[in-house]
Amino acid sequence: MTASIQPAPGRAGEEGRPAASAGSSIRLAVLDGDSGFLQVLTKRLDAVGWQHRVLASPVPLDTMVAMRLNAVVLDLATLGPQGWSYLERLCTTLPGLGVIVCTGPSSVAQRVRGLRLGADDWMTKPCHPEELIARVEAVVRRRKRAEARVDAGPLVAGEVEIRADQFQAFVAGRSIDLTRREFELIQLLAEAQGQVLEREEIYQRVWGYAMAHGDRSVDVFVRKLRQKLERASPRWRYIHTHFGIGYRFAPEAVETAEVDEIPPAAAEPEDSAATSKPEPVRA
Repeated sequence: MTASIQPAPGRAGEEGRPAASAGSSIRLAVLDGDSGFLQVLTKRLDAVGWQHRVLASPVPLDTMVAMRLNAVVLDLATLGPQGWSYLERLCTTLPGLGVIVCTGPSSVAQRVRGLRLGADDWMTKPCHPEELIARVEAVVRRRKRAEARVDAGPLVAGEVEIRADQFQAFVAGRSIDLTRREFELIQLLAEAQGQVLEREEIYQRVWGYAMAHGDRSVDVFVRKLRQKLERASPRWRYIHTHFGIGYRFAPEAVETAEVDEIPPAAAEPEDSAATSKPEPVRA
């Protein structure tokens, strides 16, 4: 059973938080079966004036499309055995949808897996609903900035054409087949117009929050992106490493004599968090 989506009355939020204006109202679906958590969260959502809908079980993806949502918060435990596949299909079918996983205790491998499948953020219960709301807002802001870039048309760098309207990059009309996170990364680096971006800044702007000490996500994603670019466009080098600082995107043609056939994806070992077998998520 689901609750119908309704605009909440505009009133001042709790803890001094102002109600959201109509222009900033967010349409949110919450896929969760924890009644205690939902009671507290929906009270806060009413206070900020968001339109929200509670889903007690997974719904068909065409139904999710019809809801015209800005974001969805989901509990993998509520999804059951189909949780991972549903998350992947949701992120693939609705690339412009902000997806926040909010579930029970999990392993590092599970969190890495969820983010790589396309989730924008991951929170562990118990959590404060105000922090969850703030993370939803951050994800939606990033999505709106990405949509605003679409009107500017494609960005061309070397042989690569970056199209924000398709969340993809192309070489000679052929898609490089990037994940959503990889696309956000190449778009950010390319728009910096040759400036060096520090790892912490990249993480903040792509993932949406501060980078934890020792987190290698930026390096892993840059490596995978670089491999895809060099296989698709072997006569150019695009991403340059500034050791101890970060990365710079600047297309540079490679001398013909220096170009060798790019081998299949290198068998570089992933970090243990990315390769270890995840344990079942428990509510």
